Amino acid sequence: GHPQNPPKATKRRQRGFSDAMPFDELCPPTAPFFGFMGAAVALIFANLGAAYGTAKSGVGVSSMGVMKPDLIMKSIIPVVMAGVLGIYGLIIAVIISNNIVAVVGTSVGYTLYTGFAHLGAGLCCGMSGLAAGVAIGVAGDAGVRAVAKQSKMYVGMVLILIFAEALGLYGLIIGLIMTSNSSDVCGMA
Repeated sequence: GHPQNPPKATKRRQRGFSDAMPFDELCPPTAPFFGFMGAAVALIFANLGAAYGTAKSGVGVSSMGVMKPDLIMKSIIPVVMAGVLGIYGLIIAVIISNNIVAVVGTSVGYTLYTGFAHLGAGLCCGMSGLAAGVAIGVAGDAGVRAVAKQSKMYVGMVLILIFAEALGLYGLIIGLIMTSNSSDVCGMA
């Protein structure tokens, strides 16, 4: 005779689970993946925004510098502001990476809740950085060219760039708040 219902340990072994590491639905082995993806998207998208903002406004600075070389250093502001966006993504990525816990004893010590919170924080900061980078690039390019023709446009250009940079800062702030959301309920189920 073959038993009708095999024991629970046999069922688990058939599904590919070992008895050495029990499966916890709140802390599955895949949970750190979401945390690492959060760190990755924060840095990738913030750097995409920073790169686009730097390149687009750098083209404006270069073409303006041919006409008025004395205004080059004054017009480098959009390039600096775009570069700061990459730092925002770096900050969130480092915080997320430092909070990811792989294995504690025989169980995963990183909850799915924390993984999703870190993924959301990374997306929030990264996408905000990308949007801010596009805004800084377009406004910085046009603003630098306008300042070359009319010097009274400088204050207006700087104000526009500050509000564009604020978009990335909002993403950083909410990303920092979201990274502080964590759950430590592994193994309690």
